[in-house]
Amino acid sequence: MKNATFRQLRVFSEVARHLSFSKAAQALHLTPPAVTMQIKELEGHVGMPLFERKGRQVTLTTTGEYMLVYARRMLSTLKDAEDAAARLQRLEVGTLTIGMVSTAKYFLPRMLAEFRREHGGIDVKLAVGNREQLVRMLQSNELDIAIMGRPPKELATRAEPFAAHPHVFVAPVDHPLVAQGRQPVEALRSYAFIMREEGSGTRAALEKFFETARIQPVVSMEMASNETIKQAVMAGMGLSFLSLHTLGLELDNKLIAVLDVEGTPVVRAWNVVHMLSKLLSPAAEAFRYFVLERGESYLAENFGRHLTLAP
Repeated sequence: MKNATFRQLRVFSEVARHLSFSKAAQALHLTPPAVTMQIKELEGHVGMPLFERKGRQVTLTTTGEYMLVYARRMLSTLKDAEDAAARLQRLEVGTLTIGMVSTAKYFLPRMLAEFRREHGGIDVKLAVGNREQLVRMLQSNELDIAIMGRPPKELATRAEPFAAHPHVFVAPVDHPLVAQGRQPVEALRSYAFIMREEGSGTRAALEKFFETARIQPVVSMEMASNETIKQAVMAGMGLSFLSLHTLGLELDNKLIAVLDVEGTPVVRAWNVVHMLSKLLSPAAEAFRYFVLERGESYLAENFGRHLTLAP
């Protein structure tokens, strides 16, 4: 391994994350053959294969699983060294790695565009996942900062709320409950629900809401995409529970309806999160302050009108 390069370790880590050579190539802005070459060279240094390839399916070998632990550790140490150098120079340069839950994609990219206009020397890398995936990435030091709803209690993190995050029940515009006005939670008992996947913060919020109401929801299907869920609701396949921040286009065009249910909106908070053990680089600190100072006003400006459409 003494001749392995950090470039090879980065490529290896990215392929292991996606279990796909083509997706890793896209993430790294490389060609698939270049990724394949880097992996072959690293496997040559290790002396054993790191991946098993069966058609398009890619899995880590046992050796690969062991090597991934050390590769991530070395890359994390290198990142810490780069951040330390930047702190000593007080430079807002380098790469800032931000993790976000999928619901945040409805506002965070536009905030990042504004942030980069003010901090042109910072390169931003985005990682998208559900809450459980972000927790694992924080723990393995793959992220500088995460934008998420429910902060992890299982890790020693600093979680700072920066904006309200309302969730509502949604239905097709012609659903009978829409015309009936305010309804008790009990009115939802007999209807089928389209749920987010296990590990999603939205799913956890819904389950807590129903648990408090002592209702066991009828689950017709699970989906990992807010967009797919919205399309399924509009098609009349069931009710759902979503962040109000995902519904702007549909509410503006009257394509989906918000149900007036007692106890809603369920208001959580958006949090900016990082590990307590991690010394943030100047770039990460700049982004943290940017979110804390402007996040609430940005969401109010861009999504506040939708609150009048919610109960």
